[in-house]
Amino acid sequence: MTILCVRFQLPPMYEAALPGLLGLLEDFTPVVEALPPDGVLADLRGAERYFGRSVVELASVIRVRALALYGVDCVIGAGPGPMLARVALRDARPGVTCVVPEDPDGIAEFLAERPVSALPGVGAATARTLSEYGLDTLGLVAGAPLSTLQRLIGAKAGRELREKASGIDRGRVVPNAVSRSLVTERAFDLDELDPGRHRRALLSAAEELGARLRAVQKVCRTLTLTVRYADRSSTTRSRTLKEPTAHSAALTRAAYGMYEALGLQRARVRALALRAEGLAPAEQASHQLTFDPVDEKVRRIEEVADRARAKFGPKAVMPGALGRGGGSTSVNWPRAA
Repeated sequence: MTILCVRFQLPPMYEAALPGLLGLLEDFTPVVEALPPDGVLADLRGAERYFGRSVVELASVIRVRALALYGVDCVIGAGPGPMLARVALRDARPGVTCVVPEDPDGIAEFLAERPVSALPGVGAATARTLSEYGLDTLGLVAGAPLSTLQRLIGAKAGRELREKASGIDRGRVVPNAVSRSLVTERAFDLDELDPGRHRRALLSAAEELGARLRAVQKVCRTLTLTVRYADRSSTTRSRTLKEPTAHSAALTRAAYGMYEALGLQRARVRALALRAEGLAPAEQASHQLTFDPVDEKVRRIEEVADRARAKFGPKAVMPGALGRGGGSTSVNWPRAA
């Protein structure tokens, strides 16, 4: 037993605590992979030997430290590999670590009665297709002919699904850093119905994300929007950008597009968050040249604005829509991870 999958039970819009919680796990092992917004994988192979404790005992220590240092509880799944640990997480609960047995027979028994959707990466469409043919549990999928699965969902996907359903876990924990993603949050003082204020919050968040990306000379490939509602439920949408960018205008357009696609009608929104993911060095990113002088002018203005903010603070330069004359909003500026 070597892999832990931990999901921290963060309060709404408290994703900024995740970097510190990742640091807590790095006290036990350097092989830690963040699973934003609230999860992490940790390979404790070396930690078991070093500390002389089992992975379940180490999980208990991690849980206690998270509560003591951050006031955050967590649920933990453990297994021989990352995929199995993530499946175990579905059955875990605070205070009890769900463990997948290490022997092949135990793994097969653990997976047999679980729904196909319990496997990471299996979406609703794939699960629905398999269920239509009576393959609604992992045990049935593992026992089905490979050719049947490949006809239903494709050659590569069918082969991978059968391996996973049989307990073959070829995954590994890939260490990454907090800097692989940046998140910024905008919380409303009162639950907000006005779409105009929602858009100003998104504009504010996108402007901040762009400035932070440019400050560390990074570009992002993917932008994720999380909308939290008054009943504490949430909706998350991600969009892959046309090209990696740190350009605030491009981030704003993507954020607006995801928001409009949700089709919210009088939704009581408590908070909004934007996350930039898939970060890469700006010098390695390509940029589509354009003959539009307006785009070039905006980028030059952006550079000047960044220098002004660096010298006089984040409020030194901002879009007119966020100024007092452009309609004030109760959005907090800035609140970021």
